[in-house]
Amino acid sequence: METMTSQNLIALEDQYGAHNYHPLPVVLERGEGAFVWDVEGKKYFDFLSAYSAVNQGHSHPRIINALINQAQKLTLTSRAFYNSELGKYEEFITKLFGFDKVLPMNTGAEAVETAIKIARKWGYEKKGIASGEAKIVVCNGNFHGRTTTIISFSNDDDARKNFNPYTSGFISVDYNDSDALKKVIEENKDSICGFLVEPIQGEAGVNVPDEGYLKACYEICKANNVLFIADEIQTGIARTGKMLAIDHEGIQADMLILGKALSGGAYPVSAVLANDYIMNVIKPGQHGSTYGGNPLACAVALEAMNVVIDEDLAKKAENLGKIFRAEIEKMIPEFDFLQSVRGKGLLNAILINDSPESSTAWDLCVALMQNGLLAKPTHGNIIRFAPPLVINEKELNDALEVLRSTFSEFKK
Repeated sequence: METMTSQNLIALEDQYGAHNYHPLPVVLERGEGAFVWDVEGKKYFDFLSAYSAVNQGHSHPRIINALINQAQKLTLTSRAFYNSELGKYEEFITKLFGFDKVLPMNTGAEAVETAIKIARKWGYEKKGIASGEAKIVVCNGNFHGRTTTIISFSNDDDARKNFNPYTSGFISVDYNDSDALKKVIEENKDSICGFLVEPIQGEAGVNVPDEGYLKACYEICKANNVLFIADEIQTGIARTGKMLAIDHEGIQADMLILGKALSGGAYPVSAVLANDYIMNVIKPGQHGSTYGGNPLACAVALEAMNVVIDEDLAKKAENLGKIFRAEIEKMIPEFDFLQSVRGKGLLNAILINDSPESSTAWDLCVALMQNGLLAKPTHGNIIRFAPPLVINEKELNDALEVLRSTFSEFKK
């Protein structure tokens, strides 16, 4: 078969695939560490990391070897039987994060749905909420996935419009406003079972809350017998400079939701962790997944997490994130289309000084792509920058030079 060009391959996707994404016009074929290559062989810095799924870098040899070795032995049994890898992984992951139990799933949205189901069941069976009345508090600007239930409590019109009727049982409050949470819980104390929150809102443009916000919310939940549910699918696994973003405030969630980098981007793996008094409301037949907890996923996730620990990726993210934000701060006065930079660790965003309806952020990302760095706009006028955590300081400085030179060209 003849070698296909980027143009050919883009045309194939356009013709035969659903148009549910708007990718940058680049076709990637290979990845290693912090870099990817397109089908013509051009090399790029990856500053999206598959939305923080490849924190350990592309094609990490330890993770790939774990995948190959397990794939040659056993990939899937379903949960109708025990398998040789699940128990080992469950022991590792629960001890690492300090929980009694884990419920393994595949994708992030599945894990969020799992947490919602567990929280509701706990609310009825342990808190004593009247049947059908359980409510979960969420935050405006949230992004937890795209299932029907999850979009029901989104305030993103693109995610919601014409997918109704919506699932009820959710109350939205403003993000970064613990008083709003306290008020709504006090007004509905007999029916609220959980508070679902992203420690940093990634898809909304890397919204970093004020210091103390998460801890205040945690204490409000504790005082009112409400489960604090942390969605760390994007912020977890060392991305923000600690293993979990909530670790910055020294709190332990009642339920922890993980995905993305849990497998280093090599295989879909997600998880919900909780202690026995919560998790034991789930009995056989009440929730599950054919692929959840399969031996291939367990072997990959266990090795992926050991890579994070052995290579101290949280510390790397902390140190390199400070360098990135400091260097961007120096550029802001020089380029009038840059408004501000925000973030934590290596989860950062630059706000573009233009309206969300403008094409400025998209045009900047296209220019960056042409100069060898891949990033993607979100919410119109925000560009997220999240390289693999294995990037080193020299590579980061080289990438910053690409940013500076592209900004200079764009200024003209």
